[in-house]
Amino acid sequence: MGYPYEDLAEAQFEALVVQAAKVQLGKGVQAFATGVDGGRDARFEGLADGFPSYSRPWDGISIIQAKHTYSYGYFSDSDFSGDTETSVLNKEIVRAKRLHDEGMLDNYLLYSNRFLTANSNEALVRQLASGIGIPTESIHLCGVEALDEAFREEPRLAQLAGINPLDGPLIVSSRELAEVVEAIAQGINFEFASADSRPQDRTSLARKNELNAMTEKTSTRLMRNYGHLLRQIQKFLAEPGNARIRQIYVDCAEDFDLKIVAHKQQHHTFDSVFGRLVDILVSRDSLLGRNRRLTRAVVFYMYWNCDIGDTEEDARAVSRQA
Repeated sequence: MGYPYEDLAEAQFEALVVQAAKVQLGKGVQAFATGVDGGRDARFEGLADGFPSYSRPWDGISIIQAKHTYSYGYFSDSDFSGDTETSVLNKEIVRAKRLHDEGMLDNYLLYSNRFLTANSNEALVRQLASGIGIPTESIHLCGVEALDEAFREEPRLAQLAGINPLDGPLIVSSRELAEVVEAIAQGINFEFASADSRPQDRTSLARKNELNAMTEKTSTRLMRNYGHLLRQIQKFLAEPGNARIRQIYVDCAEDFDLKIVAHKQQHHTFDSVFGRLVDILVSRDSLLGRNRRLTRAVVFYMYWNCDIGDTEEDARAVSRQA
């Protein structure tokens, strides 16, 4: 598995792109600066260090653009390269053409943490060249594959970019949880049952909410909507035949909990943490998006089951250290 580019904040990804561009073009790549229209470019002026080839390296002003996404996508996705004026590529063409017309762009290098296929590359390079008004050989697209190659050439890329994972936003992986949700969806009954089917709190839910700043309104609504699923999820994960799914669940919960702790100061209530977690998960994975209700139920189960968020034991540990 490659570097988790989708987990970076936008500014972190831009810093990483600057370092990757230095590997390709040379040490003279200048970091990003915000333009009058809000666009952020890096630039390299002069003869490139053997890019795209030593026989015909780029010369002049090379503009480097970074386009980051928190999901897993392709250059060919409609939101990125579609025909609409609002697509990422069409908006970039307008900006790049203006720079070229003003004599501030001779070559154009676009990075994104999306996957780039050969067919898409050829079509998009032609689209950019036509729109900007420069030859196709002056356009280069770099996707996940090119970024991975930059890491192979310079393993310290993230370190040179000054990336600290704790400085980024609260981002969690959705890939593993998708497998858990898919398995649970086939093994439980979604129909509402009586209140008797709801499990008893492992610890006081009221105390849990107090420790994590979860409001009573949100907690009550979550229990009302998903409380009848908690016992079923608990039973499903406890069954011996589901040991592999249970281990994936445990790994996911541990990852979520550690990232919540790292970003706790950014969120005033656990309501916002919960909402942020679910929003990220359903937007980053189509399976979770199709199972939004169960995804929310599983995240609530993690909270109720004391797998994420502060517990009474955590509070006592803090008291002992005080």
